[in-house]
Amino acid sequence: MKRRHVIIGLVIVVAVIGWYLFRPELLFINTSVNEKFPLAPTASTSPASAEPVVLSIGQFHGVAHETQGMAGIYQLADGRKMLRFTGFRTSNGPDVQVYLVAAPDARDNETVTKAGFIHLGALKGNIGDQNYDLPADLDLGKYRAVTVWCRRFGVNFATAPLAMPPARGSAADEVDDLS
Repeated sequence: MKRRHVIIGLVIVVAVIGWYLFRPELLFINTSVNEKFPLAPTASTSPASAEPVVLSIGQFHGVAHETQGMAGIYQLADGRKMLRFTGFRTSNGPDVQVYLVAAPDARDNETVTKAGFIHLGALKGNIGDQNYDLPADLDLGKYRAVTVWCRRFGVNFATAPLAMPPARGSAADEVDDLS
């Protein structure tokens, strides 16, 4: 009888650890985010300089998970740089993070880990528009892709290779297209 209790206890412990590691309920729960793009001029900017400048933009492609949407890096009127996801949708998962990768694209896990990356924070939601502040000294010539990464399992969910946008009208046109 004692042996049976030990086995049941071990099964329960293994089940709890497995649940914690895999968080299977996240496969069925979506987290939606709808952050606004910060377009309003500050008191120190003139209306003419209030428009954000599109520095680079790219479309997500799935790696381990089907993903859609756009990623863009913008210079705001106050000088800050921001990464913005628009029309974004991917699978949910445990410990999903946003990285800028020092490579032109990342179609596998190894590229992310070998090329190097900058951690921007936890993914705010697996669906919707969201913003991430970028370091002021960011070298956009080096970090040319954004990756959605599951830190717990070392898996690249998706990547958006970033490139200069084609010459068009104003940056506001780009933002309108992505909003």
